[in-house]
Amino acid sequence: MTDLPDVDVHMIRPTLDALPDWPLPAGYSLRAYQQGDMQRWVDLHLDAEPFFQVNAEHFMESFGDHLEALPDRMFFVQNRAREDVGSITAWWQDDWRGRGPWGQIHWVVVAKAHQRRGLSKPMTAYALRRIARDHPRAMLDTNTRRAWAIKSYLDCGFLPDPAERTNEEYVQSWRAVQSLLHHPALDHWLAA
Repeated sequence: MTDLPDVDVHMIRPTLDALPDWPLPAGYSLRAYQQGDMQRWVDLHLDAEPFFQVNAEHFMESFGDHLEALPDRMFFVQNRAREDVGSITAWWQDDWRGRGPWGQIHWVVVAKAHQRRGLSKPMTAYALRRIARDHPRAMLDTNTRRAWAIKSYLDCGFLPDPAERTNEEYVQSWRAVQSLLHHPALDHWLAA
């Protein structure tokens, strides 16, 4: 997938109605963030992040102003051995792009050894249900090189942000992703 363009893009779910409810595969469970989990979060990203090195500074930049919210908004997936193998955060933006408050799917990660096992969609669905308690809509940012993550987000009802449709670089990047995914929702968005 290295031939996909390296473009940071945004996706939105304009409503949180009819949320998917995918269960985690057998042997996996969710737990909430606990004091001291920052290093677990960093270690998961160090294991799985293919494009840059994540560190404690990334954690603090993203969450440091609201550490008290993490037990309610950050979740870890554990395997049968109670090892943390994934994480997702149901975060928020107070005024995203001047469009008011949005819930945010933030910093999704699955350890390499547990990827392609059906974890990301249940994680995202769970985080969306948490976001829906406070927000009527959700957004996320990603990169077009992350095609399999994008497929999961599309399956969860996210679409590319229509505000980016006027930028030809974004549209061409989404076309490149679609040439790999052939996803009906993205096909519809590109045809509009």
